[in-house]
Amino acid sequence: MRLSAMGDVAMTVPVLRAFANEYPQVKITVISRPFFKPFFDGIPNLTFFVFDEKKRHKGFFGLLRLFLDLKERQIDAFADLHNVLRSQIIGNLFALSGKKVAAVDKGRKEKKELTRAENKVFKPLPTMFERHAKVFDELGFPLDLSSRIVGKNFPQKAALNQEIVLIIGENYQKLIGIAPFAQYDSKVYPLDLMQKVIDQLANNNSYTILLFGGGKKEIALLESFSKNKNNVINIAGKIKFQQELQLISNLDVMLSMDSGNAHIAAMLGVKVITLWGATHPFSGFSPFNQPLENALVSDREKYSLLPTSVYGNKKIKGYDEAMRTILPETVVALIQSLLL
Repeated sequence: MRLSAMGDVAMTVPVLRAFANEYPQVKITVISRPFFKPFFDGIPNLTFFVFDEKKRHKGFFGLLRLFLDLKERQIDAFADLHNVLRSQIIGNLFALSGKKVAAVDKGRKEKKELTRAENKVFKPLPTMFERHAKVFDELGFPLDLSSRIVGKNFPQKAALNQEIVLIIGENYQKLIGIAPFAQYDSKVYPLDLMQKVIDQLANNNSYTILLFGGGKKEIALLESFSKNKNNVINIAGKIKFQQELQLISNLDVMLSMDSGNAHIAAMLGVKVITLWGATHPFSGFSPFNQPLENALVSDREKYSLLPTSVYGNKKIKGYDEAMRTILPETVVALIQSLLL
């Protein structure tokens, strides 16, 4: 199976855990970039195959090499959980060689209806997890993703090594993760309001607030969020990605935008609160196994065209302030309720 962006990859993990649990006799090969290998650690009967997009598997002939590399593994079926041109080419090659192939239906038509300005069809669409499960169903492997089943498949909290403990301290009681950034500005909670959320949480000494992000600009902003607060710690740039996953697995709750961090926390069985601006959980991108009430959305009475985008890459005039309708007090109260 072929995977790409961080959120896309993270959303496949709970489904693959359910698959490995239900079909322990079936071997799984996941094809993706090497960066994502830690996502799949600990899943039984799963092998990670590195997609070398810069050298061996670059371009059309590189895809042919990828197909031949995979063919050597005696693969019986190909599940395309990405459904883009490159994965479609590999899928077609497998189909021509007589193998079973199924690809995810991304629901582009329904998502366009959900986000268009006129004649909007405002209703919840199938989640990406349901769409992924349908791919395996088409290949003859039906999956049960109900809460009573998936709760047994989450990994145990990872042991934190001394390097992480030195950063967060040993005497923490409740660990709150906050990932305040997203790929597009229309999905980012206003920074002054996020500062208020952090300030209110920091007043409780039993909380340790960990800030996640990346890149020089984001790290500088996270440092400003944590300034003069002993129980607010900027994690960005201080530990390796695999250590970050281990730390996230130990969180009591994660506050995130509609972004990859939400899906990473959810795949590890952490409670996740998401904030939604131009996008909406009805699009099917809500984090795995999280109740709808954990998704705080912007006010549709005031901003009736919401959601205006599936991914947040479209800007609508007059909607820049939509996320200000999500009050910091509301965010804090929901976090506190999940920590009881």
